[in-house]
Amino acid sequence: MGRGEEEATHNQARPAHVSDVDRREASAEVKRSSRGIVPLALGLQVVTQMLVALVTMRLWPSLSGLALVAAVLVMTVSLLGPVVGVLAARAKDRSAEQLAQSKAREREMTADARRREFETRLGNALEMASSEGEVLTVAGRALSMVTGDDRVEILLADNSHAHLQRALVSGSDPAGPGCGVQSPEQCVAARRGQTQVFHDDRELDACPHLVGRPHGRCAAVCVPVSIMGRTTGVVHWSEPVPNRLDPLAVSQLEVLANQTGARLGMLRIVSESQLQATTDHLTGLMNRRAFEHNVRSLQHEGTPFSVVMADLDHFKTLNDTHGHDAGDRALRMFVGVLRSTLRPTDLACRYGGEEFVIALPDCDANAAARVCERLAEALTLANMEGSTPAFTCSFGIAPGRADASLQELVTEADAALYEAKRQGRDRWVILDHVGARANDVLRTLHPGR
Repeated sequence: MGRGEEEATHNQARPAHVSDVDRREASAEVKRSSRGIVPLALGLQVVTQMLVALVTMRLWPSLSGLALVAAVLVMTVSLLGPVVGVLAARAKDRSAEQLAQSKAREREMTADARRREFETRLGNALEMASSEGEVLTVAGRALSMVTGDDRVEILLADNSHAHLQRALVSGSDPAGPGCGVQSPEQCVAARRGQTQVFHDDRELDACPHLVGRPHGRCAAVCVPVSIMGRTTGVVHWSEPVPNRLDPLAVSQLEVLANQTGARLGMLRIVSESQLQATTDHLTGLMNRRAFEHNVRSLQHEGTPFSVVMADLDHFKTLNDTHGHDAGDRALRMFVGVLRSTLRPTDLACRYGGEEFVIALPDCDANAAARVCERLAEALTLANMEGSTPAFTCSFGIAPGRADASLQELVTEADAALYEAKRQGRDRWVILDHVGARANDVLRTLHPGR
């Protein structure tokens, strides 16, 4: 016997939970099906006893026939009537209980089938969601299917896991249930890691955050949401107290919370893996592979761009004199200068060691030179903070050309950078378009030094 068959056999043998509704429906059906059985049984008993009376008359002829029959009938009804009634009642109760068990199992099987169908359809929908926003959209549709216009919300922790934020609201009320929980630690469901059902906010053990809701007295269900093994949110459903919280809906909310949390966790793992695969671990800038991919997108869109090569001056000396930790801090500080100075559309990556390459969309040579000036000025201000030994940077600029590949522009920018180094560092150089080492425009960024 397979595991599925064993589970089915076990479920059949396990007594089902019989509700009062199941018992009333079963009793009514048994009454309809057993109508006329008791009178028939009594009639058969009367006929039988009449036969017995005739036999008795033959044995005791001194008794009057009618008197004998009447006596026998009275005795039969008196003695057998209660017995027949008890037996019939017991049979009726037993049939009603069996029918009630059958109806309860049927109801549970129907609910389980609906839950499994919901689980399958929700899983398929979430599998097609490729972002956290799409996951929440699917969750919102699922909540509408489960709870209709009732007040439901999904609260998720922020990046610090210290605060809960309202990620989704479902139902006719835009304000949602209005849970006042501020952090996962304050939420009973999140703290305990299991579903909490509160039938009345006035009960002794009701959640204190249910009291004083604007929509009045209420019941609630709180289902924890776990992301990557950590409880970081909750699905919160609230209803007016006269209504009863449907057990099937509660189980469907548990399915929704589990699958939504699992999908969000998977997307975050994938996002983190992609981020690690496309960024430099020390500086957080995109790596060369990601940089080349983004530049290809610019070329595909026909966007002109210039390339700048940047190199920290005397970086080896800084490392040897002050240690590699100081060198790492210098790299990170320069990256901070890049982030604060460049536009959001500009692309920057750590090309290797202390070298950086920058792609400046829609920038000609002069505009690229002004960017280099701003970078040098921002670096001077950053050096004044004293967090790292002071250093400068040299830049080589290769103006964009429609017929040039990225590698050709990087090579030209590197040649211009070499010229800037040869000229004394702490400056920028623009390579001309005909391949000379440097054009006539050579400008020192800090002429006072």
